[in-house]
Amino acid sequence: MSQSLRIRSSSPAETQAVGEAIGARAQPGDAYLLTGMLGAGKTCLTQGIGRGLGVPGYVRSPTFVITARHRGRLLLYHLDLYRIGGPSEAWDLGLDEQLFGEGVCVVEWADRAADLFPPGCCWIFLDYGTGDNCRNLTISAESPRYAALLQHLAGAFRVTEEVNP
Repeated sequence: MSQSLRIRSSSPAETQAVGEAIGARAQPGDAYLLTGMLGAGKTCLTQGIGRGLGVPGYVRSPTFVITARHRGRLLLYHLDLYRIGGPSEAWDLGLDEQLFGEGVCVVEWADRAADLFPPGCCWIFLDYGTGDNCRNLTISAESPRYAALLQHLAGAFRVTEEVNP
């Protein structure tokens, strides 16, 4: 079962609101794999996910430290694979423990180690829309685990495309 939808965000605050809706519904073991161009809003979305999980303070991109943990309702594992040399380096970071733990895993630049992720994760591709702060978030789920999330997002935000094969 594969579902996907595209949400148009007109501002960083709206991108964070999408993330907050995701974080509020997150369950232990969820994995959100973020891809997209530099500056497309991956960290902005992750900040919203952290807020939805009740993480206090500001979630920063772990570009230079690669991985960070934040405590909220669930533990948020936040990884940024931008600087890794390949999939084996990502695995050496303990990716398996973070993916299959009791927390929520958000991976920026997940496409740099795509073969390491199990089927059924929620992939989110962010790209630039038309306008200064506009972004498109294409959220794809190949597992029923995220069906209710996609349904909620479709009702709460401007969906520009919905695909349910």
